[in-house]
Amino acid sequence: MKRILFAIRRFLSERFTLTEDKADEKEIIESIKAEVQFKGTNVWTLIFAIFIASIGLNMNSTAVVIGAMLISPLMGPIMGVGLAIAINDLDLLKKGAKNLLVAATISITTSFLYFTITPLHEASSELLARTNPSIWDVFIAFLGGLAGIVAGTRKKKSNVIPGVAIATALMPPLCTAGFGLATGKVFYFLGALYLFFINSLFICLATFLIVKRLRFHKVEFTTPENEKRVSRLIFILVIITVIPSIYLAYRIVQRSIFESNAKSFVRTEFHFARTQVVAPEYVYDGGQPSIELLLVGQPLPDTLVDTLRKKMPQYGLGKVKLVIHQGLDAKQKIDLSEIKASVLEEVYAQQHIDTQIHTLQKNSELPDLREELHALYPTITRYSLGRSVQVHVADSVRNDTLMLFTAHFSRPLPVRDRNRLAIWLQQRIHADTVRVIME
Repeated sequence: MKRILFAIRRFLSERFTLTEDKADEKEIIESIKAEVQFKGTNVWTLIFAIFIASIGLNMNSTAVVIGAMLISPLMGPIMGVGLAIAINDLDLLKKGAKNLLVAATISITTSFLYFTITPLHEASSELLARTNPSIWDVFIAFLGGLAGIVAGTRKKKSNVIPGVAIATALMPPLCTAGFGLATGKVFYFLGALYLFFINSLFICLATFLIVKRLRFHKVEFTTPENEKRVSRLIFILVIITVIPSIYLAYRIVQRSIFESNAKSFVRTEFHFARTQVVAPEYVYDGGQPSIELLLVGQPLPDTLVDTLRKKMPQYGLGKVKLVIHQGLDAKQKIDLSEIKASVLEEVYAQQHIDTQIHTLQKNSELPDLREELHALYPTITRYSLGRSVQVHVADSVRNDTLMLFTAHFSRPLPVRDRNRLAIWLQQRIHADTVRVIME
């Protein structure tokens, strides 16, 4: 038993080791320190990247935003702060925090200038996505930070760092903060800064944990008193930063759970033939959380509304306030653009359903071949028959339509009989091409 446990432990340690291909400690530290400084080329690269990201957010183009994130050098100061905390390097901590503040200020100023000049000031979905952090942002930032620092400590550099820059999305929140300032939308500004803070904090935490795991040597001081003083100061700074982050992370978890439950409640219970829900709002703030719904169409009776409220505890919404605007109250809150979006969504959904029904109807026109197939091939147990599209990967224009026949036999069917079956099916259902597949 001990040998088995030892073998398992050895296998796991070899498989999940972080020391293999690890670069020299001094080389790693110097590499991270070099990325901390923001001046010259880094500043201009950041400004250009911010302009590109702002244009992408303005155009609602995900591809452009991703390209800007690949250019961005924002990861350097954050990883520098995490490294400084892990090795008790007060000078690096000050330098990293200072440069991160400089980079954030430059980013917000640049995006502010862009959104002040541009004639397009409507908030796109890409912009709005950066104003409301969720628990997934926390997970992505932390896991991305782990991947980033692990890749940064290797001898052979890979494409992990650019991937981390895309996943953790440090730049778009700063662009959105600039948009909030330029348009006077304070909540956009605060929400975007909040998201940037969350991402930066958990990338920093991931860096700290990996550096500790790799057991980097701490900075040596001239006297033990200086070492204690620096350690105490760094500890205080960490506590001041971590305690609010724990509270913020808790709030994000609670809000994510509330929004998930609220959407499930509205999606499940508000299905009426003559009443449509338009622009639902899920508010989770310091007070009582609430669900605010705008209904168009036939008003719901008070008894039905009371019944819906009584069902809310089943969805974990017992302390949530339900506000419904309908009738005369709804007319004062109607936003035609929201109604158009809701109607278009319903139209697209109905078109998708109609397409599926049409496909099923076409397939249902095919004859029932059970008795004929059983008479010709007694060993057949089940089959399926339908139209299929064969896509040619090398030729984007060429697509072939054929009939696909899939069958299962209790005994393998000889190749000669399989060819006869294909010919018979082709003649029986009047198809140009029939492909026979044996399960």
